[in-house]
Amino acid sequence: MRATIWHNPRCSKSRAALAILEEAPDVDVEVVEYLKTPPSRVEIETVLKRAGVRPSEAVRKGEGVVKEIGLDVQDDKAVLDAMAAHPILIERAIVITDKGVVIARPPERVHEIL
Repeated sequence: MRATIWHNPRCSKSRAALAILEEAPDVDVEVVEYLKTPPSRVEIETVLKRAGVRPSEAVRKGEGVVKEIGLDVQDDKAVLDAMAAHPILIERAIVITDKGVVIARPPERVHEIL
């Protein structure tokens, strides 16, 4: 099985989700450090739809940039635009497999799509 993780190595939850993937048998893991290689707006929207979550449910509301840019965190279109422009706003970690997509909070949610 192939799994892709949108990963932030500075985040303990993201590191825990990656560890679960790396320990899983027969899983080929692709690590995308999304702060270094940000996904496009279309990619973000597609992945969140597959996860069954609205952008407003996957935004890191406590990030300083939310206040700096005056982001209405309930406006899904504005949130998608902001996530594309400021990938730090994307909740982490996001794990993608053929079986589905989860926001791995808690990290154990990864097991749902393995």
